[in-house]
Amino acid sequence: MAALSTVAATSNGINQLNYRVGPNSSVCTTNPQNLHSQWLGTQIKISLQSNNFKPFLTKHCPIKATISFSLPYGKSEAAVSIEKIPKWSSKAIKSFAMGELEARKLKYPTTGTEALLMGILIEGTNFASKYLRANSITLFKVREETIKVLGKADMWFFSPEHPPLTEDAQKALDWALDEKLKSSDNGEITTTHLLLGVWSQVGSPGYKILSALGFNDEKAQELKNVISEPGFVDD
Repeated sequence: MAALSTVAATSNGINQLNYRVGPNSSVCTTNPQNLHSQWLGTQIKISLQSNNFKPFLTKHCPIKATISFSLPYGKSEAAVSIEKIPKWSSKAIKSFAMGELEARKLKYPTTGTEALLMGILIEGTNFASKYLRANSITLFKVREETIKVLGKADMWFFSPEHPPLTEDAQKALDWALDEKLKSSDNGEITTTHLLLGVWSQVGSPGYKILSALGFNDEKAQELKNVISEPGFVDD
């Protein structure tokens, strides 16, 4: 609203201007409605009424914000009450959003396990992404493997704003939530849970990509051991 008020105030200020240009002046002068150009030798009529800015402001400057604090749960009935369902960490939610965006950039119609994997790496500051990079699994390599597994999308295709989750991707989210419910701590569901959820979907694109880049059950177990340690915080 402050930005809109500034634009309105500016336009009102313009409407109140009434100045002239001298032959040696570098400042253009005009009355509120007419602009005189000595160079053109003609008078240019320009309406500077603030009302003329309204269509632009209403059509092109909408101020909207939508923030999600959870990720979709695929099961029709939760095993526990809504109040007891653990929250997703902010980095996990951001990774999910980045995965959706990456699916759109690659012009895929859905958000799959491969997109969730790329989202984790794009967020970049979470423990799972650091672990992957430490094992030479980078965003560039995952993108390359994604195209090998899924192929290139039609260049004329436009993905929806929120590409729907594939069945494997939804199961990966559900696995992460269920795994957190099994633990004794009351912390958040993290990107590490999300990564392990992707790995749990054997045969999915995300699983194939991780496997091709050297991730295996031993590394998955190592991650499980790390996040199960008392006091572990996914930074």
